[in-house]
Amino acid sequence: MLAMALAALDGTIVATAVPQIVGDLGGLSIFSWLFSGYLLAVTVTLPVYGKLSDTFGRKPVLIAGIVLFLVGSVLCATAWSMAALIAFRVVQGLGGGAIQGTVQTVAADLYPLKERPKIQAKLSTVWATSSVAGPAIGGLFAGYLDWRWIFLINLPVGAAALWLIVRHLRETGRTGASATGSGDAVRPRKARIDWAGALAVFATGALLLTALVQGGVAWPWLSAPSLGLFAATAVLACATVVIERRAAEPIIPGWVWRRRNIAAVNLALGALGLLMVAPTVFVPTYAQSVLGLGPIAAGFVLSAMTLSWPVSAALSNRVYNRIGFRLTGVVGISLALVFLLAFPFLPFPGQAWQPALVMLLLGGALGLFQLPLIIGVQSSVGWSERGTATASILFCRQIGQSVGAALFGAVANSVLAARLAAAPTGGLPTDVDAISRALDDPAALTTQAADYLRHAVAAAVDHVFVGAAAAAAVALLVLLFVAPRCFPIIQDDSDS
Repeated sequence: MLAMALAALDGTIVATAVPQIVGDLGGLSIFSWLFSGYLLAVTVTLPVYGKLSDTFGRKPVLIAGIVLFLVGSVLCATAWSMAALIAFRVVQGLGGGAIQGTVQTVAADLYPLKERPKIQAKLSTVWATSSVAGPAIGGLFAGYLDWRWIFLINLPVGAAALWLIVRHLRETGRTGASATGSGDAVRPRKARIDWAGALAVFATGALLLTALVQGGVAWPWLSAPSLGLFAATAVLACATVVIERRAAEPIIPGWVWRRRNIAAVNLALGALGLLMVAPTVFVPTYAQSVLGLGPIAAGFVLSAMTLSWPVSAALSNRVYNRIGFRLTGVVGISLALVFLLAFPFLPFPGQAWQPALVMLLLGGALGLFQLPLIIGVQSSVGWSERGTATASILFCRQIGQSVGAALFGAVANSVLAARLAAAPTGGLPTDVDAISRALDDPAALTTQAADYLRHAVAAAVDHVFVGAAAAAAVALLVLLFVAPRCFPIIQDDSDS
């Protein structure tokens, strides 16, 4: 949990200090790469770390990830320019990928099936706490100390995590049951690492995420840079498939997609990553621009989801023990679909408790959806495959989130641009980027113009939530028609 806190706090604590960082280092035009670079490094390394943890064990990979994250934190605190800070954030992300994937795998290794919801819910609580505490801590450091402390605070937390892991994590005597039920002791062996495959996966993911992050921002979607990046991604993806099919121990083995339960969960969690962009990115904007709330109050509207999610996840075992992993996921995503579709029907401008209630219900539904599927996959493989299987799920979810950010950003911008073009009144901003600045100073607008802009933002967010509901519908169809009725369960040491 301490190791997970490093990765969980990172995004929220940095976001609050961006104005101070830009004021000190400059680089306003590229500051978004503070987050994009970190996300890219985490995402593309997840499959690599999953395979390494299955080969060398969880402990050395987790220790290496924490050390790399802390080295990146120290470097970030010494950054002399925005370019240097972005480069050091990538170093942090290389460690963050090891932390996020391996911690989830260790939790499945250490706890039997009946206890996994409790430990996974505790890990979810780390993320929930971080989403609330991170902005406050970041604002405190940036306002009263120095923004460099937001990176230095990682050192005592990471040191405590390292001490506990080195001293107490034991992996000796593990067994590695395969999906066919066979098992063999995990013992030292000569490892063959598919370095060519790792490089191909890294390069493919890096190009794809760069195209998604920069498209529509740094250049138009149909411009030469975007088309070139997507074409290069397709070529590299084909090359990656060829390399992985020839490798003796591929980074992304074929069985990840040949087994129906894992393939279905990968697709369903990819859809989850996509739909999560709607609440996490657009609800705070809705709360501030439409409801007129301050940043802190807007954050509390979103935090309702992070409060109900771990509670629902902790109680999900009472459901899937009766009806199975697949049906539990179906119930959860069906409820999420209903709540996502309810958002566009909220009254305008409405009260803050109304979107907060939707977020509370949505968090409960998604906790019931995500955790049983992850546990179902982890329980269907043995020790020697669990790291790879877990990493594939997280990788697909991260890719879905990146696609969702690009797709829904384009949807929102399109709706806002159309509303500006059809505006019946003058005195409105001439471009989409100026809308938020205009609403920050509503006194500079006429009452009619300000009301029109709020309606435009509400319409854009409503369209995004309809798109998120479509992603939930895709996840539902995948569970109904791709996932097997019953997930195979492998009994290993943690279940005895």
